[in-house]
Amino acid sequence: MGTSRKSLARDQNRTAYLFLLPWLLGFFLLTAGPMAGSLYLSLTKYTLLSPPTWIGVENYARIFAEDDTFRGSLWLTFKYVFLSVPLKLAFALMIAMVLNKGLRAIGLYRTVYYIPSLLGGSVAIAIVWRQIFDGTGAVNRALAWLGIEGPSWIAHPDYIIHTIVTLSVWQFGSAMVIFLAGLKQIPSDLYEAAQVDGANGWRRFSRITLPMLTPVIFFNLVMGVINSFQAFTPAFVIGDGRGGPLDATMFYTLYLYLKGFSFFEMGYASALAWIMLLIIGLLTAVIFVTSKYWVFYGDNKEGR
Repeated sequence: MGTSRKSLARDQNRTAYLFLLPWLLGFFLLTAGPMAGSLYLSLTKYTLLSPPTWIGVENYARIFAEDDTFRGSLWLTFKYVFLSVPLKLAFALMIAMVLNKGLRAIGLYRTVYYIPSLLGGSVAIAIVWRQIFDGTGAVNRALAWLGIEGPSWIAHPDYIIHTIVTLSVWQFGSAMVIFLAGLKQIPSDLYEAAQVDGANGWRRFSRITLPMLTPVIFFNLVMGVINSFQAFTPAFVIGDGRGGPLDATMFYTLYLYLKGFSFFEMGYASALAWIMLLIIGLLTAVIFVTSKYWVFYGDNKEGR
């Protein structure tokens, strides 16, 4: 009996690993393998034109001690993240609350508002956005019709970052759909009881909607920070592809790309990539640690 059970368990394990095999192959060949390779390259001098030469942590020392562009790109990326993520989440929540009112053809509205999230990261949309905010683009023509002379949104270093942030906020569809699902889970009797007690719209929102949505806000915040820190296409296309004007679009990912594929400093670029991974991991960890003070689950009034 014991032998047959062990044989059955082995058969079940083999079957399970067989089903897991595609994922395991993908993980080791497409994720873990390239990551290990990039970690090795980050400790070498590698120009794509010659074999990598081991130099230890020299790339990291150069980045932190000598590279002013690294510090500038990191600061610009943080600025982009801290501007775009809260604005996107606020706008997504606002639209989700409007769509949660039981509008007719709600499926059509959800689809229409979700489309920018599918298209917004493409090169084509970035080119269209560049045309819209050009000095003679649609935005300035609309302002001229109102008697306002608009600036060159993509040529001035003070405005182009806000143009890219606007494009990010426009891609609010994914967060909106998740917010809408969260709103559907809030019991309607909570609002009815609060309304009977005389609570106005703001108090119902601040005392019921927001606390009940904090797990959803937490998820959208984590995903928003991770995705925003990796933004590349808008900076590359809307800017000049080199971080201009005056490094106003020199996002971290763009700087990493230029180091690796324009200057062929692949070892240096690999070190930049690992620093980015550590920064994203640190930011995510901070959000997770602080979530116990503001994320509420069910009847747990003290958070996580």
